[in-house]
Amino acid sequence: MLKNYLTFLIIVTYTLNATAQKKTEPTLEEIKLAQALKEVFPDDHVASESENYHITFEYNKRTDKVEVLEKTTQNLINLDSRADIQVYSFYNGESDIESFKIRYKTNRDADFHIQDEAIKSDDLFHNDSRVKYTNLDFPLKGFKYQVEIVKRYKDIKYFTSLYFNDDYPTVKKTFTIDIPNWLDLELKEMNFDGYTINKSVLPDDKNNYKTHTFILENASAMFDDTSSPGPSYIYPHLLVLAKSYTLNGNKINIFESTQDLYNWYKTLVNSLKNDNADIQAKVLDLTQDAKTDEEKIKNIYYWVQDNIRYIAFVDGIAGFKPDEAANVFNKRYGDCKGMANLTKQMLIEAGFDARLTWIGTNRIAYDYSTPSLSVDNHMICTLYNNNKPIYLDGTEKFNAYKEYANRIQGKQVLIENGDEFILKVVPQVNANFNKETVTYELTLENEQLTGTVSKTFNGESRSSLLQYLNQLQTDKKDSFLLWYLNGGNSNIKVENINTSNLTDREIPVNIDYNIQINNAVSSFDNTIYIDLDLEKELSGYNFEKRKTDYVFDYKKHLQSTTTLKIPEGYKIESLPKDIAIANNNYNLKVSFVESNNTLIYKKDFEITKNVVKKTDFTEWNDFIKNLNTLYNEQITLTKQ
Repeated sequence: MLKNYLTFLIIVTYTLNATAQKKTEPTLEEIKLAQALKEVFPDDHVASESENYHITFEYNKRTDKVEVLEKTTQNLINLDSRADIQVYSFYNGESDIESFKIRYKTNRDADFHIQDEAIKSDDLFHNDSRVKYTNLDFPLKGFKYQVEIVKRYKDIKYFTSLYFNDDYPTVKKTFTIDIPNWLDLELKEMNFDGYTINKSVLPDDKNNYKTHTFILENASAMFDDTSSPGPSYIYPHLLVLAKSYTLNGNKINIFESTQDLYNWYKTLVNSLKNDNADIQAKVLDLTQDAKTDEEKIKNIYYWVQDNIRYIAFVDGIAGFKPDEAANVFNKRYGDCKGMANLTKQMLIEAGFDARLTWIGTNRIAYDYSTPSLSVDNHMICTLYNNNKPIYLDGTEKFNAYKEYANRIQGKQVLIENGDEFILKVVPQVNANFNKETVTYELTLENEQLTGTVSKTFNGESRSSLLQYLNQLQTDKKDSFLLWYLNGGNSNIKVENINTSNLTDREIPVNIDYNIQINNAVSSFDNTIYIDLDLEKELSGYNFEKRKTDYVFDYKKHLQSTTTLKIPEGYKIESLPKDIAIANNNYNLKVSFVESNNTLIYKKDFEITKNVVKKTDFTEWNDFIKNLNTLYNEQITLTKQ
């Protein structure tokens, strides 16, 4: 009897599961929808049929903070025969994920294990960021899942933005934001031009709030382009600017102005217990033999660059508060804030006026006219010398005194000034400051090119090379230099390398060497064919498939000159045609000249604004196509 009953239960359970599974399978209409969406989003495997964000705000009496509750509902559909994706949500000490659910289209819970892990990174020493995630498998085209995540921000100041684009394209994305009347909050529209975003504001007098709704249809996924501008430049989004709240007649400022933002930063700085006793002996050692103030400053600045290892901290308030100078000094590591504070305190011990300075790198589109924690992501030290500000960034190894990395050039800085603050802008340099020159002097002997090469690196082309060399173990630097100079090509033999002082960040890097090149020359009867270009700069920079501007690490200026002595009894039969292109962002040209039985081949590539705009891609790609054609052409010599 019991055996029959168990058999019956198994059959019923199997039938129910099979029926439930049957209900989750895609209908013909859902398959057709997936096919239609695939035509709209051909590069994507999964799309969101709809995505809804519902944002509400609460006052927490216990913490005296305004909290944010963000509920996200995402209806995902598979566009291919099969797809496997990961859905996730980040949180940290200032936020919690209260719910993370995956359901089938039938609203039945899907049996997926939600994992909760700390985020690990080689670049982060201490990090309180965590992620909840799970891996979804879509077995069939048109298969659907619903993802529901509820996240709470414990303090509204950390809730800074809402982006319309995400990992997957969305047919319809909706933000519904209920702003209570006691909360003064601005939703600042960023990058809305070119998008049709439907907006509405509806008051709810009964519950004393206004509902702001924003809807964007057919929102593409975030672009998978490397070397692109920061997302705040590209995608439509809302900056959430929490200014103040009023309860029981009392108005409490959050970030109503830049002064409020500075005041909060300053409370973190004022809480530091900087005891400089541990650094005094080192400051004396660095400055006692210096003959000028500038020499003292450089000795301190360069010591921080060379001896303090940069490691990021993302841990609650430690993500915004500098570490004490003595801690950074004794541990010999710190994040940008700790390194800035150590630089400041060492300079103060030496008798200088040094100040902490907040700045957003060029990954961020905003300046301090927008009082928000999203405006900056970096800290440096500002030195006032003869009433002029000089910016010191200890994280930039091998940047010389008064030289600034491209990532902070032209960016606004917030400089501490007691209860007030000072706003300045970091100076910019032109591309020539980072000039790289290359000179080849070659002769032809027995189907072999031989000669000398001289290379010079300035500005960031110099500092980036020095930094890379410095990261290598001593026994690997020579082998790297050989590999770097021959481009990893076994047909190129490099000998007699002479360099400038590779530990001196204040002088250009000079590298001179002899070169012997095999397999670049071939001859038939009375004709010689020569592949003259070894570097082929920019050859791979074709942007036909890019969807965003291309951003170089820094403004570049390459000047390359190759001279080839024509063998006696030969003449140049043909040369590639000169090419050139120029606009406000770049100036590129290649030329060939014959003079006194010598071929002079010149390249002058200047990227004036370290960016190639999307609007210039057609023109740029045409030039690169012509450049590659030129690179593939051979120099032809014929016997007279």
